[in-house]
Amino acid sequence: MTTVGIIGSGNIGSTVARLAMVAGHDVVLSNSRGPHTLQDLVSELGPKARAATPAEAAAAGDVVVVTVPLRAYQDVPVEPLAGKVVIDTNNYYPDRDGVFDELEDGSSTTGELLQKHLPEAHVVKGFNNIWAGHLGDLARPTGSADRSALPIAGDNADAKQAVTELFDSLGYDTVDAGPLAENRRTQRDTPVYVTPYGAYGELPGTPASAQVVREALAAAK
Repeated sequence: MTTVGIIGSGNIGSTVARLAMVAGHDVVLSNSRGPHTLQDLVSELGPKARAATPAEAAAAGDVVVVTVPLRAYQDVPVEPLAGKVVIDTNNYYPDRDGVFDELEDGSSTTGELLQKHLPEAHVVKGFNNIWAGHLGDLARPTGSADRSALPIAGDNADAKQAVTELFDSLGYDTVDAGPLAENRRTQRDTPVYVTPYGAYGELPGTPASAQVVREALAAAK
């Protein structure tokens, strides 16, 4: 089993932690407020989970999920993530994050920003196009007829394979959207963002097959 490090333990981070625990993985959770603020979540998850600092979660994880607001991406520890597979869940919301000129003019993507910050890591974009409620609700065992797929994007084939295997254990198929530059097809306000899995804030979710996700990616302008 894999140790999943999580930097940022909000809605997506805590949902990934719960799915990972069900799958039998160890989980090391962290946030910006300190390990003491995560004790209730760790107690809920059980003995295979522990709280740590972001640097400790980065060092402990075989795969590390970075799920902090985009405005805080430069606070993500660099050295402990060298050589690691990093799943980037960030989306760009100017009202929350401030204006990033390179995102406004299309010269970069959110995934590429994190990759530049983590030059020795292998960044894969994932988990950024689905509401946390649907992420928890739609997980299904391998081979289920109503299994959903999630898009990923990255520049390293081995890293994408590692993420594909992790997603499979968590209950999801994957669709490879291409290099990190193509994560523009999975960002907010694109066809694959939230809608294929159901209405935001409403449960149950709607299963979205790999074919549905491929068509939504292809429809992105």
